[in-house]
Amino acid sequence: MGDSRKPRPMSLASHHGRMLLRLQRDSFAYFVHEINPVNGLVLDKTSENWPASIAAMGMALTAYLVGVQRNFMSRDQAAQRTLVMLRFLAASEQGPDADATGHKGFYYHFLDMSTGRRAWQSELSSVDTALLIAGVLAAVAFFAAANSAEGEIRALGQMLYERVDWAWMRAGRDTLCHGWRPEHGFLPYHWEGYDEALLLYLLALGSPTHPIDPVSYNAWCASYEWKTIYGFAYLYAGPLFTHQLSHIWCDFRGIRDRFMRDHDADYFENSRRATLVQQQYAIRNPLGFKHVGETCWGITASDGPGFETRNVDGIERSFFDYVARGVPFGPDDGTLAPWAVAASLPFAPEIVVPTLANFIRLPVHAPNPYGFKASINPVYEIHGDDGIGWISPYHFGINEGPTVLMIENFRSGLIWSLMAKSTPLVAGLRAAGFTGGWLS
Repeated sequence: MGDSRKPRPMSLASHHGRMLLRLQRDSFAYFVHEINPVNGLVLDKTSENWPASIAAMGMALTAYLVGVQRNFMSRDQAAQRTLVMLRFLAASEQGPDADATGHKGFYYHFLDMSTGRRAWQSELSSVDTALLIAGVLAAVAFFAAANSAEGEIRALGQMLYERVDWAWMRAGRDTLCHGWRPEHGFLPYHWEGYDEALLLYLLALGSPTHPIDPVSYNAWCASYEWKTIYGFAYLYAGPLFTHQLSHIWCDFRGIRDRFMRDHDADYFENSRRATLVQQQYAIRNPLGFKHVGETCWGITASDGPGFETRNVDGIERSFFDYVARGVPFGPDDGTLAPWAVAASLPFAPEIVVPTLANFIRLPVHAPNPYGFKASINPVYEIHGDDGIGWISPYHFGINEGPTVLMIENFRSGLIWSLMAKSTPLVAGLRAAGFTGGWLS
C-alpha cells in the first residue's frame, strides 16, 4: 500500500500553497452568498429559480468549520449559520405528504429555496441525506463548547441523526435503496457496485435507533468489481467523484474492511490508484482530444455542453449534458471538471498540484467568483478556435464543497480528525468490520 497509512502533511512550494488557499477561499464564498439566510438552505447551482440541494447543505455545514479554521469567518458566525439550518431541518415537515420536506428522517434531494418544501417531485434521497447528516455530525463534533448555542447544535444534530430510519430504506432487500417518492413508493434502484454510497452504509450501520444489519454492508461489498487498468489494481468506479465524496468525512488511511484486507489495500489507497488511472487515461488519450494530457484531466459526473453531434477536425464527436462521465470506459466527450482534480488532492498531490496550476493558466475568461466553474470542454467551439471552447456557466454547491473540504483535509486533516471522534461514524466502521490504523 505504499505510504497510504502515513499522514500527508502539506509540503508544497509557497506559491502552490497560496494557490490552494485562494482556491479554497473562493470556493468557500459559495456557501456564504448562495444561501437563504432565513432557513440556511444552499442553492444547488447558480441558475435562476433553482432549488436547494441537501447534499450541498451537508457540505456547507462542514465548510463553515473550515471557515473558522482558516479565518474566513468567526466561530460565532459559523455557529449561527449552523443553527439556522439545523433549526429549519428539525422543524420542517416530515411525513408522507407530497409537498413535505422529508419523511422518516430522510430529506428530498431538492428543496424550494424559500419554503424548504420538496422541489421538482424529487426523490427522498438516501445518499444525499447521508451527505447532509455527515455535515450535521461534523458540526456536532466541532461545536463542543459549553455555551447555549453550541449545546443546541449538538442536541439538534443528535436528534436529526437518530431520527433517520435507515432500516426502512432497505425496502425489503439487503442493500439500501436509492430513494422513495410519495407517488410510487421506493425507487427500483438499490446501491450496488462500488460508489459514493460507502458513507451512507457506514452512517446507517452506526445508528443507535434505526440501524441496518451488517448483512446489508456485506451484500453491497459482494457487488464490487476489482479491475486492473494501466497496471493499477483497484476497486473500480468510473467517475472520479465516487472515489472522493465519502472520503471528505472519513479518513480511510490504514483502516480496512474484509474486502480491502483480502486485496491488501485500503479505500484511501484505492482512491489514489483511481486518481492515477485518470491521469494515465489522459496521457494515453485514446479519443485523441487536443487538450487532454499529463496536466489536463479530471473526468467525473459533470455539466456538459449538451446532447449534440458535431464534426470536429474531421472527427464525428458526440457531446453530452449532465452525465456521469467515467474512465476508462466512458462516456467521454472531452469535458473536464477542474474541481474533481482539486478534490483528489489528498490522494495524489504530486499530480494534482501541477494539474490545478495548469487549469488556472488556461485562457478561461468567464467570470469565476467561486473558483473553478463546474466544467470545461475546449473542443466544443463557441467562438471559433479560440482555445477556450465551452465553459459551464454555472457553479454547483456539490462541486465547491469538495474543493473546500478536501483541500483542508490535505492541509490540516481537520474534518478527518473531527469525524474520528464521532461516535456514529466509528460505530459504523466497526460494524462494517473495519480494523487497524487509527481505529486501533
